Amino acid sequence: MVGRLLALFRQTAGLTQAELAERLAIAESTIASIEQGRRPLLPDLAERLDELLQTKGVLAIAVDNMPEIDQFPLWAEKYIDQEQRAISLCKYDALVIPGLLQTPDYARALLQQRVPAYDEDEIAAKVAGRIERQGIFQRKDPPTGSFVIWEPALRMAFVEPAVRAVQLRHLRAMADLPGVTIQVLPLDAEENAGTAGSFTLLETADHQHLAYMETQRGSQWVSDPDEVSTLARKYAMLRSQALSPKATKGLLDHLLGEA
Repeated sequence: MVGRLLALFRQTAGLTQAELAERLAIAESTIASIEQGRRPLLPDLAERLDELLQTKGVLAIAVDNMPEIDQFPLWAEKYIDQEQRAISLCKYDALVIPGLLQTPDYARALLQQRVPAYDEDEIAAKVAGRIERQGIFQRKDPPTGSFVIWEPALRMAFVEPAVRAVQLRHLRAMADLPGVTIQVLPLDAEENAGTAGSFTLLETADHQHLAYMETQRGSQWVSDPDEVSTLARKYAMLRSQALSPKATKGLLDHLLGEA
């Protein structure tokens, strides 16, 4: 319903999806996904759209009153919104493949591990949302992406061998994308600056540096420059402790040979 309303108001205003996205400084794929019902319209964006399209608060009211199956936890939605507009992303993950690098079958297998369990509709919605996020790498101006992954995350014992093989091939292909760097921190590394857990560093279009971390039941935004600096130094150390991008590709090729 909200997606169809947005499409109607946009067309009435004589705007294409690309033109509307440009005025809002967001990805065209975001507008398309909202209009097709594959991505929720968040309240702050609804208010901006109402103002731009002169729709007198209709979208904001619709969003506020519409029940839905969340693709993302509420506490993660602010991060997802920033992620779609970021110019740089740096991610360290110790337990799983980062969401921006996951295949649909791997994401589904991961979500099936959740306790208490999601139902099938919830899993389908969340998988769709996770894969949709990856559209940032097909933007006209994709972000620079750097990923450091601890080697245990590549073992994926909870997925079928065929799913693991496809996920490894996808990682290998992503490692060849311009502007994307993937490094594996090996099990036998003598140092690991990431023992306190996974985190993400993000640079916005106006060059604000932020950090984001998730726990079992929530998340934490970090905007204090001193705290962000601490995590940035950790990330720099992790990159120096990890295999080089070239050696990581070799490891992925080796693992694919075993798959």
